[in-house]
Amino acid sequence: QVQLVESGGGLVQAGGSLSVSCAISGRRISSYTVGWFRQAPGKEREFLSAISWVGTRTSYADSVKGRFTISRDNSKNTVYLQMNSLGPEDTAVYYCAASSRTSLTKTINEYSAWGQGTQVTVSS
Repeated sequence: QVQLVESGGGLVQAGGSLSVSCAISGRRISSYTVGWFRQAPGKEREFLSAISWVGTRTSYADSVKGRFTISRDNSKNTVYLQMNSLGPEDTAVYYCAASSRTSLTKTINEYSAWGQGTQVTVSS
């Protein structure tokens, strides 16, 4: 089992940038894919990005491609999501999650461990 804790959310003006972090602990971390998701009020949780723990594979949703960058620091067991050119539509609770799949899955149900989420609010 792995445990995930997000941090770094907050309030930012439209057009600004923000980075959120996901600290991961537990067994066999290197065997997991880590993904970022978000959920806005009244909307379903949506996939944003995923990264393999070994190697350099990443994937992005079309809605954030070119604006968001996922990365990891293996020495700190932490995954980051750098978010640029933010707009009010990016306002949501952001979650990181871990999946035992190695295919950078975008499917929510294939992620078995979740953090508690961190709020990101973008003001217009």
